[in-house]
Formats: sequence, structure tokens, C-alpha cells
Amino acid sequence: MGHSNNVTEFVLLGLTQDPEGQKVLFIIFLLIYIVTMVGNLLIVMTITVSPSLYSPMYFFLAYLSLMDAIYSTAISPKMILDLLCGKKTISFPACMGQLFIEHLFGGAEVFLLVAMAYDCYVAICKPLHYLTIMNRQVCILLLVVAWIGSFLHSVVQLLFMYSLPFCGPNVIDHFICDMYPLLELACTDTYFIGLTVVANGGAICMVIFILLLISYGVILRSLKTQSQEGRRKALSTCSSHITVVVLFFVPSIFMYVRPVSNFPVDKSVTVLYTVTTLMLNPLIYTLRNSEMKNAMEKIWGTKLTTGRIRTCVHSENTLANSKATHRQ
Repeated sequence: MGHSNNVTEFVLLGLTQDPEGQKVLFIIFLLIYIVTMVGNLLIVMTITVSPSLYSPMYFFLAYLSLMDAIYSTAISPKMILDLLCGKKTISFPACMGQLFIEHLFGGAEVFLLVAMAYDCYVAICKPLHYLTIMNRQVCILLLVVAWIGSFLHSVVQLLFMYSLPFCGPNVIDHFICDMYPLLELACTDTYFIGLTVVANGGAICMVIFILLLISYGVILRSLKTQSQEGRRKALSTCSSHITVVVLFFVPSIFMYVRPVSNFPVDKSVTVLYTVTTLMLNPLIYTLRNSEMKNAMEKIWGTKLTTGRIRTCVHSENTLANSKATHRQ
């Protein structure tokens, strides 16, 4: 542990101190967590067993969903259980573990979104060479690079934290262990470490976000040469990618591209990229994607209609009519 470290656990103040509010949030977050797990694992299973979804895009999507499920499990269950407890504590090692996992999966997601943007670029701008450029080895290589990059990023964050002395205050005004709330508790001047955190987390986010936006700009510009059908398909794929990128990066940049300080709004912003986005990712990718919906319908035998029940009734009636005419 860090030198002169007599803090063995931290007290988390959580999202709210209001008992009624905590009960409401408990139900909301429990539902979000269930939807997140079911949604993401459903995507992983569908892509794994479906022969039609073998392209690199789905290879990455399956890993993104798997990461989201694990990332969510590193954050949500503890937060959900804490909403029922009077005193929310987390031991020093568990706090460090949570910090490490949060940055490992957050970082891996950042790099994976880059790989997905590259895949999108090759598919739209170099369609004839797509399968040779994005072969299985390249996909696995990109995945390995994503993990190595995020692992190094997390180790650096963790080493910084371990080197800090925590000697007195141990109350974190947050629902998870994160860099900024912890830096405020350290019994030393953390200005320099704060800057390195900004450089390590914030700069990565900022640079990659700008690169992603430029690359999607390039992709969308190249659509002029495509056919109507190709353009429609590419736009639908790109728009879901861009939505996920914006949902993930904007809150992360808000959190990490600034001097070390804690704002009251931070907790709500953290909820966005550690809870909400992880639930929305599977919805965004499946509802905009006809191949994915078809595969799910084939495998799970369910119609993923976003319409109202009457569409189901209507389709059942049509089916009955067509069977009737077929018999005649």
C-alpha cells in the first residue's frame, strides 16, 4: 500500500442521502442493470450462434457487448446494493480493484470503438478490398491492441493511486471509486498527479474522440459515390456508431479533461457512461440493424418489433389469411 496509509476502507456517500430517493433509484438501477445484462448477452449469443453474422463488424460488436456486460457488473451491483445500506463502505483493495476494472473496460471500449470506426471506414470506402484488409488476424490483432492499450492505461492509474498517502479523511462523495474523488482525499499535494491523470485519461479521450469524428466525416463524404441502397445501409450503420461514440465520449471528456475538481453534477455524468450508455449500446446497435434483427428473429423466434401490439395482431391476421388462401 501507499506510504503512511492508515485508511483501510472508504465510505461512499452514494448518489443521494435521501432514503426515499434511494429506494426509487434502487428500482431504477436494478431494472437498468437487468436490461443491460440481458441486452448485451443476447447480442453476444446471437452473434456467436448465427452463421449470417460472421463479418468483422459483428465480431467487434460481440466483444463490445461482452465488455459492456462485464463493465456494468464491475460498477452496478455494488451501487445497487449500496442504495439499500445505511452506511456504504468499500475496502481499500476493493476500491483499487474497482478503479482498475473501470479504467480497463472503459479504456478497452475506447480502443474498440476506434477499431469499429476503422472497420466501418474500410467497409464503406474500400468495399472491394474489405475482406482482405479486415481478415480474422487483423480483427484479433486490433482486439489485442485494444486490451494492451487499456491495460497499460489502467496500470498507470492504479500505480499513481497506490503511491499516494491516505491518512485521514476517507469519505468519498461518489458512488464509485474514481480518480478525482480519491485524489481529493490524499494527504499530499496532488496537483502534478492530477495533471498526469488529465493527460492519461482526458487526452486519450479527447484525441480519440476528435479522430473518430473526423473519420466518420470522411466516411459520410465518401457516401456520395454510393448507390441509394448502399448509402442507406451505410448511414444506418454509421449513425448508430456515431450515437454510441457521442454517448460514451462526451461525459468521459467532461469528467477527465479539466483540472482536478469535483462538481456536484459529476455523479450524474458518471452514471451516464458507467450505467446508461452500457444499456443503450445493445439497443442502438440492434434496432438500427436489420441483419441483427433478422438473426435474432431466426434464433430466438421472436419478432423484435418496435411498433405497438397491433402490428403483431396485424401480422398474425395476415399470416392466418395467407394460410387460408394457401389451403384453398
